[in-house]
Amino acid sequence: MAQINQVINNIVWGPVMLSLLIGTGLILSIRLHFFQFRKFGFIIKNTIGSLFSDKQHKKGNAGVTPFQAVATAMAGTIGTGSIAGVATAIVSGGAGAIFWMWVSALLGMITKYSEILLSLNYREKNTQGQWSGGPMYYIEKGLKCKWLAVMFAFFVVIASFGIGNATQGNSISVALESTIGVNPLITAIVLLILVGAVILGGIKRIASVNEKLVPFMSLVYIVTAFIALILNLKNIPAAFSRIFREAFTFRAIAGGVGGYGIFSAMRYGFARGVFSNEAGLGSAPIAHAASSTEEPVEQAFWGVFEVFFTTIIICTCTALVILSTGTISTGLSGSSLGIAAYNKAVPGIGGIAVTVATTLFATSSMLGWAYYGEKAMEYLFRGRISDVGIVKAIKIYRTVYTLVVFVGAFGGAGSLELIWQISDTMNGLMALPNLIGIFGLMKIVEKKTKDYFDRMDPETEGGKKAGRKTDGGKLRKVTVFQFTMH
Repeated sequence: MAQINQVINNIVWGPVMLSLLIGTGLILSIRLHFFQFRKFGFIIKNTIGSLFSDKQHKKGNAGVTPFQAVATAMAGTIGTGSIAGVATAIVSGGAGAIFWMWVSALLGMITKYSEILLSLNYREKNTQGQWSGGPMYYIEKGLKCKWLAVMFAFFVVIASFGIGNATQGNSISVALESTIGVNPLITAIVLLILVGAVILGGIKRIASVNEKLVPFMSLVYIVTAFIALILNLKNIPAAFSRIFREAFTFRAIAGGVGGYGIFSAMRYGFARGVFSNEAGLGSAPIAHAASSTEEPVEQAFWGVFEVFFTTIIICTCTALVILSTGTISTGLSGSSLGIAAYNKAVPGIGGIAVTVATTLFATSSMLGWAYYGEKAMEYLFRGRISDVGIVKAIKIYRTVYTLVVFVGAFGGAGSLELIWQISDTMNGLMALPNLIGIFGLMKIVEKKTKDYFDRMDPETEGGKKAGRKTDGGKLRKVTVFQFTMH
């Protein structure tokens, strides 16, 4: 399995994928006049600034409150990819991988914005009256390429068992075992029961659980990260210096397995960047499609914020803690390296705090990816079997998904490398058709964005006229519906 995966991985994450990721983000940025930077303040105002609206306490069309949706959206921006993913990126690609994670994020902000906009633009209601959307819908309806849409949906189902399941369970078991000595078997059994109980309850129960998990886990990690950085402030400049120096090292240097140079740094930087913020991956648009907002552009604003917050802020904090504490030389990787770094930075509480955060992040992510897999299954079977048959197929999927939770968690630290490698491959296989879809529908993104700002931006004449007709120029608040957590 490892050998087969390595062959596929080398193809998927080769020059073609890097060119697509960079090229799509760069071309979109140029065509939209670097919208993610020019309108950044406007975007923040209409994402974070909208959280205190009264609308956040009313039920949305998907049967969950906007507050639940916003909470799970935040879960999508902070997760194991921000801890274990950053650690494995540094080990495999060197400190320079972090620089390329930043590059992927700056370009990925507009990529994720575009895929969410397209998802809402081409979404449709299923037989139960719920919104369904994502790359498979805009590839089929926009590009008129159904076979590519089917391929994407198939890869989502397969990827849900890796990126959204096995890696998450593995991160939890490794964290609990290395910090407080919990046997992986016990962790696997507990996760099997908890995750199974939640996903069997469907979308409403997933949203309800995430609503309670996210505020607490976000606070725990952010506070711990800032304390660690303050205590190691004197080592931060050297950490930044190492990141920039190794980002442009063409010759393989000592430190990684077999050494690492610029291509290795780029490869792992982009791969782990996609894992943490999902820009270009195509998973997030599936969840955003269920939003009750009527403006695709407003919903897409959250894509810009999520990528920025995840990679530029949270992933950077994790990387700086690891590099400033010198724990990179311990030979550890993944969650174990992250925990060791925080233990050294904040003795006594650092490792425990990160273990708690990792456990909650990963649990929330497993719940969200179960939803992604269900929506992909729904797309694959719609029109091919009866509605009753689709319900039965989803129940089978949930059962298998729950069993994989056990397998991933019980694997322990020994299976970490293979699980992450397989997840990287699945990410790439999902990203390829999605990026092709975004690239082919750039004109739609450009048109919808221009139309929105002509109507709604207070700085434009059209926006001023719209403002006089609405609420004194105030923009409508955004309702977010996002499930995943990386």
